[in-house]
Amino acid sequence: MPFLLRRAGQAAIVLIAAFTATFFLLQLLPGDAVLIKFTDPSLGLSAAQIDDIRVAYGADLPWWQQYLHTLGGFLVGDFGYSTQYGTPVAAMLAEALPQTLLLAGLGLVLAVLLAVAIAALSTLAPFGWLRNAIRQAPALFVAVPVFWLGILLIQVFSFGLGWVPVIGADPAAALILPVLTLAVPISAPLAQVLVRSIDQVQSAPFITVVRAKGATPVWVLTRSVARNASLPALTIAGVLFGELIGGAVVTETVFGRTGIGRLTEQAVTNQDIPVLQAIVLLSALGFVIVSLAVDLIAPVIDPRLRPPARRDARRATPAAAVTAGTQEVTA
Repeated sequence: MPFLLRRAGQAAIVLIAAFTATFFLLQLLPGDAVLIKFTDPSLGLSAAQIDDIRVAYGADLPWWQQYLHTLGGFLVGDFGYSTQYGTPVAAMLAEALPQTLLLAGLGLVLAVLLAVAIAALSTLAPFGWLRNAIRQAPALFVAVPVFWLGILLIQVFSFGLGWVPVIGADPAAALILPVLTLAVPISAPLAQVLVRSIDQVQSAPFITVVRAKGATPVWVLTRSVARNASLPALTIAGVLFGELIGGAVVTETVFGRTGIGRLTEQAVTNQDIPVLQAIVLLSALGFVIVSLAVDLIAPVIDPRLRPPARRDARRATPAAAVTAGTQEVTA
């Protein structure tokens, strides 16, 4: 419980800091979003009407009053209204968020599968030159820009081979290329960390003992190395959540998908400050949740990270001691 309370306090500080930084950075942008939208001569609005609109959006208030008013609204779930469309920001996020969560979730799953495959093949491949070539793949994936990869996949698999239609595709087929575009760059750092961690674990003395007992390379990798080497990859996976959001912005724009990424691109173009503030806070909240999940899962993978009280309680029970000893031997 103290751990959860401490992490909740840290999460609150991170969210307030993210909101504050976003608010002041957006205030420094040149121009006024309300004036940009409503001074268009085609709208035929008078100066008095524009002033009334500014009052409705709170744009006439001093910066500190705007800060407190916006912060108070965010605390109760009121994100205000879009200056571009006049609709509640909460409704816009509720409509766009499911599509982005689906894309990011599938992209993360595929990235993990690609990273695990690269790490396994770089260890178990039969030839040294092949193992070295596989180890170079993550460096190539990192160097590939997301927008270029998306356009390349469209040209090859949609226009060239005709395997995946871009226009008029069913929802499942329409996800194939965007998910692949998002997953490939994310898989690269995961694979690099996992390969390096596997190399470190394989050089440990207990792995030498396991091999001396006649264990096959596959058995050593899956039973003894994988669990010990997965913790650094799990940590970097939580950090890469921000990469998923940034990649979603580009991916949804390239493929014309509706979602948080496309909404962000439109909000930046139109200087829609309420929408941008809500998206940044939502991204920070997602990062905090993922970081908390990683902190909770890490002690399950590595018992050494558990609080001392829990470790002492396990040692106090003979059966628990036997189980712990067995786990150490199998590790």
